[in-house]
Amino acid sequence: MYDVVLLSMTEPDDDGCCGAGGCGDGHADAAAPRPRVPVLHCVDALRAAGARVETVVACTDPEIDAALARLDGPPRADGLTWPDADGKTRLVIAVTGDAQLRHVLRRLVRRYAPAPSQRPADLPAGRTVPDLPAVAVLPLDAAGGDDLAAKLGLPRTPADVAAAVLGDHTRRLDLLRHDGGSVTLDGVLLAGATEDGRPMQWQGRVEVDDALLADGTEPLLAVAVANAGGEVGLDGLPLVTAADPADGVIDVAVAVPVRHKPLFGAARLRIEVRRARGRAVSVTPRDAQVPFTDDGVSGELSRKRSWWIEPAAWAVYTG
Repeated sequence: MYDVVLLSMTEPDDDGCCGAGGCGDGHADAAAPRPRVPVLHCVDALRAAGARVETVVACTDPEIDAALARLDGPPRADGLTWPDADGKTRLVIAVTGDAQLRHVLRRLVRRYAPAPSQRPADLPAGRTVPDLPAVAVLPLDAAGGDDLAAKLGLPRTPADVAAAVLGDHTRRLDLLRHDGGSVTLDGVLLAGATEDGRPMQWQGRVEVDDALLADGTEPLLAVAVANAGGEVGLDGLPLVTAADPADGVIDVAVAVPVRHKPLFGAARLRIEVRRARGRAVSVTPRDAQVPFTDDGVSGELSRKRSWWIEPAAWAVYTG
């Protein structure tokens, strides 16, 4: 039977400690943060099946890293930290949204990705990371929605997640890395809005492998960089409609406003969508700040960013 680490996360409070206390000086008498109810139900199901379970509620990267260390393989002659392909420890990640899942996968990549100068012979071709350990995802919103677990058709109830992590059915999925040091599991939408709610126009150069989707001189409304999840749209306009999280390519779409003057009548504004697929994509904004959302995490892009595909780099238990 397996050992199972059930990892959930909580945000630090203003003192830098977990909201429930117990993670810093002066909080020794405070209660340690407790797992949420779905996590406890998953623990009960795992233990009923005979698994040995450890729950971890983390609010710092070192706490997440300590839990992930349970997935390490034996020491290697080259000194690299490597996942244990034959390990008996399995990981369940309890998440409130895709941003938390993305964060844990980013820590996995940081843990196991070798430096370019230390690339070992057993690293898969076309990859910068080894096969990451499979993870089970426990959505804390059991009702479902538009999260990545729903898009992938993963189990959602604590009992079903427990059964999945103790089973042998996994699905390997592509991962996007980018030169900012993070990862993308689902997709990125670069788009903004004006103060009155209208789509914001901006300029940028967009390249997919050898294809040029935008040269930086024309206005853009949005750029979608998709790995999974099906439709990526902008105010009802479909940009990417059939992204496959396991096909080894990135789907990219650019929305360009084009003024069309018919033979009769007034000029009209239409949206032209240009699409391409490839192994890598770069976006170079010409504007100072371009808003984006990456797996539920918002930010602003002010310099060139490049994403590349890591085929079949991570995996999920599917039940």
